[in-house]
Amino acid sequence: MLRPLAPLVGWLLLLCACGRQPRHSPAPLPLLSPQTSNTTALLQAVSVVDERTVWASGHDGTWVVSADGGATWTAGTVAGADTLQFRDLHAISRDTAWLMSAGPGSASRIYRTNNGGRSWTTQQVNRHPEGFYDCFAFWSPTRAIVFSDQVGGRTLLLETRDGESWSEVSPSRVPQPVGKEAGFAASGTCVTTHGDRLGWIATGAGSVGRVLRTSDGGETWAAAATPVAAGPSAGLTAVAFRDAKHGVALGGDVAQPGGTGDNVAVTDDGGRTWRKAAWPPFPGAVFGAVYATGVEPATLVAVGPGGMALSRDDARSWVLADTLAYWSVGFGGGSVGWAVGPAGRMTRIELGPSQSR
Repeated sequence: MLRPLAPLVGWLLLLCACGRQPRHSPAPLPLLSPQTSNTTALLQAVSVVDERTVWASGHDGTWVVSADGGATWTAGTVAGADTLQFRDLHAISRDTAWLMSAGPGSASRIYRTNNGGRSWTTQQVNRHPEGFYDCFAFWSPTRAIVFSDQVGGRTLLLETRDGESWSEVSPSRVPQPVGKEAGFAASGTCVTTHGDRLGWIATGAGSVGRVLRTSDGGETWAAAATPVAAGPSAGLTAVAFRDAKHGVALGGDVAQPGGTGDNVAVTDDGGRTWRKAAWPPFPGAVFGAVYATGVEPATLVAVGPGGMALSRDDARSWVLADTLAYWSVGFGGGSVGWAVGPAGRMTRIELGPSQSR
């Protein structure tokens, strides 16, 4: 649901006004390396295949890809889609990736390439004027789920079982929305999966921030409330799990760039129940989050227009890593990830050999 966001300047300096002193981790800070993405578009999603192959996407129909760990990037736009905002993507190789655009009505679409971006096939165009795709996530190259803003008073999910065609999930399989509950298409991290059956969806804009969960590969879904602040412009923007039981839901008020408040919740029972956790040490909402599971302990990385922070104890404490603005972050199975943001911002994150398994 997150509509185009105005440029955010100046208020990054508000960090000192947060009134919170994070407990610093004894582990070293990550090595952050700015890279040249060869685009000036706002980048809102990133998909890391491995430590050499990574894709990102964003506004103006933009995608970028690297096959050498970010040393060089190839940038492009999808033909006929230069007005679309690609706020999520999923890649499985240098050649194969899916793009999801977010926007009202037919501006929400899904594309696929099998040749590294040289051409793209349109797989799905939203047919509901009030629909607005927020995020998608994959269990495998043939099975995935899309979360959309509600349509006609019902929660709208789409699924694919072959990686090619998409269909709407029956309302009988999905919890009804609470009030005006929808999603925030901020970072491509409001849906996540684990293994071949588990999945979670973070919601916002309602009277309560909820997490929808499935344990049967999307056949059925249940909902659980979280203690994160809620409201028309508040709720959950991201959800991440390090294993089948331990996860975190993050968000805040996306309309308050200098705001503070309860914006993190954690679970240790697979998302059935949630409790408050510590806020990241940067102002404003969290837009994107991911667990880096290729290091020990698994490290939670959260980003937003206010900066980047890391937690190595499931959001009990945080350390500030950067104060630049970011929209999304992604890791593969190793210790290297990428964060993306305004004006083509691309930052490589190395968690370091001292943490590697």
